[in-house]
Amino acid sequence: MARIKGTTLLAGVIGWPLDHSLSPVMHNAVYAALGLDWVYIPLAVEDEVGLRRLVAAARSLPFVGFNVTMPYKAAILELCDEVATAAQIAGAVNTVHCVDGRMIGYNTDGRGLLEALQGDAGFDPAGKNVVILGAGGAAGGAFVALILARAGRVTLVNRDLSRAQALIERMGPHAGGVQVETVGYPDAETAVCEADLVINATSVGMRPGDPCPVPAQWLSSRQVVLDMIYGTQERTALTVCSEAVGAKTMDGLGMLVCQGATAIDIWNAASQERTPRDVMLEAARSEISDRAVAEAAL
Repeated sequence: MARIKGTTLLAGVIGWPLDHSLSPVMHNAVYAALGLDWVYIPLAVEDEVGLRRLVAAARSLPFVGFNVTMPYKAAILELCDEVATAAQIAGAVNTVHCVDGRMIGYNTDGRGLLEALQGDAGFDPAGKNVVILGAGGAAGGAFVALILARAGRVTLVNRDLSRAQALIERMGPHAGGVQVETVGYPDAETAVCEADLVINATSVGMRPGDPCPVPAQWLSSRQVVLDMIYGTQERTALTVCSEAVGAKTMDGLGMLVCQGATAIDIWNAASQERTPRDVMLEAARSEISDRAVAEAAL
């Protein structure tokens, strides 16, 4: 890691909890590779009172920006001075650029999703049927990206239909020719079976022993299945089930790297140097491996 000096600028990730976060290790690795006098730190805040205090303090501190993860992607919206259109539509901000005391909010989750799908699976959503499991901030970012990528149909599957419907209503005016709909889990079989791409944007799979969020028999070998969960000691039930049926399977690590690198591209735009994704991916994988070794030694 680069030496921290009086000139070092700050970046970080805000969320709760942050024990599992891979962002500090992969960000600091790529800052060193780029020769940036920056340091990236975890900023764990337990509630929205803490969030407001931290954002207020950041206005007076040498922050280049920060990322925002669960559970604050929606709450951070109203604390920004300006919010990019895609983030407004998604109802979620995961990246904030600090410019002269002003907070400018973005959502890089969607761009990270599309980049990872293309790079890791060779998948282009244009004209395709997509199912998103969940209706929170991660789902919103994915939904916007898929609309911009001109997917054929996007179906939200969520237990709380009112929450999913609210997201559909917010997206509707921007959907263009993309069909958008929502269904509850009991009625989701047809939508999942017909999907070209299935995305898990829920937290199901983060804890050991979590079940597969959809029955394995709904999945097939012609599909791409992306579980946004990453960095767990055990593979999620969804990735196990989708691989078992021959689906092209991805966890969330590639998306994490791409959305994080896109955030750095925003913060470091003046250099016009694209953030090297491979450096961040290698650092993240090394950290996952080290954690597995440490866990096994306990």
